[in-house]
Amino acid sequence: MEQLEFFEVPSPCVGVCTVDEKGYCKGCMRNRDERFNWLKMSNTHKLHVIKLCRQRYLRKLRAGRIDVSDTSEDENPQQDLF
Repeated sequence: MEQLEFFEVPSPCVGVCTVDEKGYCKGCMRNRDERFNWLKMSNTHKLHVIKLCRQRYLRKLRAGRIDVSDTSEDENPQQDLF
């Protein structure tokens, strides 16, 4: 049974709309389909996509493809998202 949601899940877009070598947005870590179909998704599906984005970001961080020491809190939009 799906839980009732009273508020719309906001888009994780942080305005950094550039894709990486795997096709994920560098700002929010969504793939092309997730970005283009965001408004058509249910809140449950949106929350699932945000969970996937968090996992992608952490995987990329662990692999060393994101260097958090070079960016300050103000310059790194991922800190607000995750």
